[in-house]
Amino acid sequence: MTIKSEADVIVVGAGLSGLVAALEAVAGNATVIVVDQEPEQNLGGQAFWSLGGLFLVDSPEQRRLGIHDSLALAWQDWMGTAGFDREDDKWPRRWAEAYVHFAAHEKRTWLRSKGVGVMPVVGWAERGDGNASGHGNSVPRFHIATGAGPGLVEPFALAALDAQRQGRLRFLWRHRVDALETRGGAIAGVSGTILAPSAAERGVASTREADGEFTLTARSVVIASGGIGGNLDLVRRNWPQRLGTPPAFMVRGVPAHVDGRMIGIAQEAGARVIHPDRMWHYVEGLRNWRPIWADHGIRILPGPSSMWFDAYGKRLPAPFYPGYDTLGTLEYLMRGGNPYSWFVLNQSIIRKEFALSGSEQNPDLTSRSWRRILGRIGGSKAPGPVEDFKRHGADFVVADDIATLVEGMNRIGDAAQLDRQEIEDAIVARDRQLDNRFSKDFQLMGIRNARLGFAERLVRTAPPRPILDPANGPLIGVRLNILTRKTLGGLETDLDARVLGGDGEVITGLFAVGEAAGFGGGGMHGYRALEGTFLGGCLFSGRAAGRAVLQG
Repeated sequence: MTIKSEADVIVVGAGLSGLVAALEAVAGNATVIVVDQEPEQNLGGQAFWSLGGLFLVDSPEQRRLGIHDSLALAWQDWMGTAGFDREDDKWPRRWAEAYVHFAAHEKRTWLRSKGVGVMPVVGWAERGDGNASGHGNSVPRFHIATGAGPGLVEPFALAALDAQRQGRLRFLWRHRVDALETRGGAIAGVSGTILAPSAAERGVASTREADGEFTLTARSVVIASGGIGGNLDLVRRNWPQRLGTPPAFMVRGVPAHVDGRMIGIAQEAGARVIHPDRMWHYVEGLRNWRPIWADHGIRILPGPSSMWFDAYGKRLPAPFYPGYDTLGTLEYLMRGGNPYSWFVLNQSIIRKEFALSGSEQNPDLTSRSWRRILGRIGGSKAPGPVEDFKRHGADFVVADDIATLVEGMNRIGDAAQLDRQEIEDAIVARDRQLDNRFSKDFQLMGIRNARLGFAERLVRTAPPRPILDPANGPLIGVRLNILTRKTLGGLETDLDARVLGGDGEVITGLFAVGEAAGFGGGGMHGYRALEGTFLGGCLFSGRAAGRAVLQG
């Protein structure tokens, strides 16, 4: 059976960027078909699983907390972080500049007009490499959407479903695109396989059993299919030498359907992919004790106080502290032959500083219940999901003394046997620095700097106390695995999200958004990201494409 259909615009992928592009096109009176290889349970894609982090500049939330931010400071931070250094960075840099302006001006108002609010507490992610003009956020900019990832997705998903009821938009679920159709040198539609129906829950792998074929024609096709993070073979194939050797074992921060297929299909149709070696993976991955997809990993969103050791028991040097420099730490560990690393902390730190990525790990945020959210403040326990990982997670060790802790760490580590005395000496040396308000330990300086901010002091950064003091116990050791996540490179596009070919010219009728386009231009983050910028890149690029498809 072969199904044929026609529309003004076809959007490949029903994630956040695809929904935004589709809705912008619908608002311009275009007819739209959204196709996705997964069942409708996955509406909203990866954004649903996210914490809902949004990069905003000089927001009312920042100003209320006494945070002085500006477009100039944000652009300085972005450029110091991105490290643009190639001829191919022409369009990524233009996208970056346009996006930072968007984040400093229109973004918050536009989101509110769509029904998306933000929480009043602003987090400080990617605190940087210790250089004012280098990598990292100079100030807290990490805003969380009300309701976390599901709260961000909901208004766009509901608007798309409403457009479907009105006959202005059509979803074709379980439609896997296998090729881009061309006519007269322009993209004229898509063709592919209809997959068998699936009742698999969101994120769970669905069957690839074929149940027919389809061909769809349109004036414009928007690729919104995501990146490669669920395809470990592609991750390893694109892994750059500068990040060392990829570990034999990694956990996945995204489901298997984040497979990069459409990027390759677009290449076959003449599209140009740039910066495939730029990627964003985390070093604080946990093996999920209740996995939804294969090798399901959860990232710790750490505060700054845990002591960080490599797989062999050496304390990581500055600036490789929790929450400072994700890719710098990844490079340091991989070049040192570390298949994993360790946090060592105590109950006083974990109860205040540990959060977990993923909307399912933050039921208080997704519930939008202020009573539940305020439950994070005070008390002797960490949030419920964190305590669950502490009890059940394969990467956690809890003990009342350092000897028992290291013994437990050696049971779950397979790279080397840790030396108890070496780890204890490092902790004692750090704890001695607490005898005065001043210190030569850069990590303690960073902790005290963080606590100058009201939000950090209230909910995110524990007061500096001796780790080995039993009053702050028990002690906790956490094995940290490499966790795959984002593709920073992708299909090269101009500022209208039009895909470019190998000759640098626009491929008529083809657009790309979100992670498939490196969040804009083929990689608007450059080598590194400032966090809270991935969802924003999906929103911004989806909006650009949805408006541009109406012009030609």
